[in-house]
Amino acid sequence: MSNSLKQVATKGVLWSSIERFSVQGIQFVIMIIMARLLTPEDYGLVGMLTIFLAVSRSLIDSGFSQALIRKQNRTEVDNSTVFYFNIAVGLALYLLFYIFAPWVADFYGLPELSLVMRVVCLGIIFNSLAVVQRALLTVRIDFKTQAKASLIAAVISGMAGVILAYTGFGVWALVCQQLVNLGINTLLLWIFSKWKPMRAYSWTSFRELFSFGSKLLASGLLDTTYNNIYPIVIGKVFSAGDLGHYTRAQQFSVFPSSNITGILQRVTYPVLCSIQNDIDRLRGVYRKFLKLSAYVVFPLMTGLAAVSFPFIRIVLGEKWMFCAVLLQIICFSMMWYPIHAINLNLLQVQGRSDLFLRLEIIKKSIGVIILFLTIPLGLKIMCLGGVVSSLLCLVINTFYTGKLIQVGFIMQMRDLFPTLAVSLLMFVLVFSLQWMTENLYAQLLGGIILGSGFYLAVTRILRFQELQELFSLFSKR
Repeated sequence: MSNSLKQVATKGVLWSSIERFSVQGIQFVIMIIMARLLTPEDYGLVGMLTIFLAVSRSLIDSGFSQALIRKQNRTEVDNSTVFYFNIAVGLALYLLFYIFAPWVADFYGLPELSLVMRVVCLGIIFNSLAVVQRALLTVRIDFKTQAKASLIAAVISGMAGVILAYTGFGVWALVCQQLVNLGINTLLLWIFSKWKPMRAYSWTSFRELFSFGSKLLASGLLDTTYNNIYPIVIGKVFSAGDLGHYTRAQQFSVFPSSNITGILQRVTYPVLCSIQNDIDRLRGVYRKFLKLSAYVVFPLMTGLAAVSFPFIRIVLGEKWMFCAVLLQIICFSMMWYPIHAINLNLLQVQGRSDLFLRLEIIKKSIGVIILFLTIPLGLKIMCLGGVVSSLLCLVINTFYTGKLIQVGFIMQMRDLFPTLAVSLLMFVLVFSLQWMTENLYAQLLGGIILGSGFYLAVTRILRFQELQELFSLFSKR
């Protein structure tokens, strides 16, 4: 990686990390406090509405933000066109969800869900107002500004949520927290970015951006719908309490996996776009990003799986113990998330949103089949099916990467196997601690110290290039 590219990537990774982990750290603490004040059923109610919020985010963005980032000669007309389109979509979606709220409540057999849905979906409008501002900041790899906005919003919304939970507002504490967070974040992005839309809309610009973004839109909708099928099925087939356990387990697994992946995606996409025409250089930088992501995420996920039981018992309490069972399983699915994401990033960089869409259709079809085969076998088996689905999709994801830049499944597995092997050995070592002592704090803290020490020592002894690269990435050279 060249020095200039390295500096850009370093700065981007640093501030994106600060944003992600400071915000998520605050939200993590807030979630722990609120989980002790609220019930699994409260979280289950909000979890039933997750798909509507997630689908709306995909529709509002419509792949336009990625199209704006990728476009080398974007104009203010392009930016304004995307802005006005997003507002129109946001208002239309809110109206649609408002009308259909009673039917959703009837589907789950929970009348109180209707009002909750009508209020929580106001966040859709907030989301539609800040897509362009966020995309333009990403183009400049200015994650410092995004970090400030997200951090302030997380603190204020978290305080509001805790106060309402403590005073007995139940599920409305969660609703308020979400809306306050989105509202403040949107306001601050407007203030900090200093970008304002023109009074202009271009159908030519729309068609150009949509020709690329539409495939990403369809892919995003497929991915979003698939990811939220689990909450829908659990909420319908099982109970609100079971869904609450699942959503907490999902949230804990997402914290290390999706956040690190999100950091890497936000940085790798504009960086890889800048060298998209130099295939040899692209291949080398791409493999480095891939190995670095695995080096960080694999041990975090296997480590979390190993300490899931003492972690949940200490942090959330005994009433959440089923969450620990699900968390352990989900971690082995989510550990592959960054590898999936970076492979798909490559297709976007190469402008192959058509292949992106084709892959999503194939993968989600496989996932849905596995899901419905495992429903009768219970919630734990459903989660195990998710692990199988993730591994199968990995093989599929790497197919076109191999075609485009000759970094296919075999090469990627060869690159990742050393990190995977050490991470699994670490899991066995840390998990065995639970047989040696019944003290929860010893299991948790001892596991963290033992696992991290073992992983760093082994990778240093074996001279893992990724460890050296991490030090190099953040050095002053």
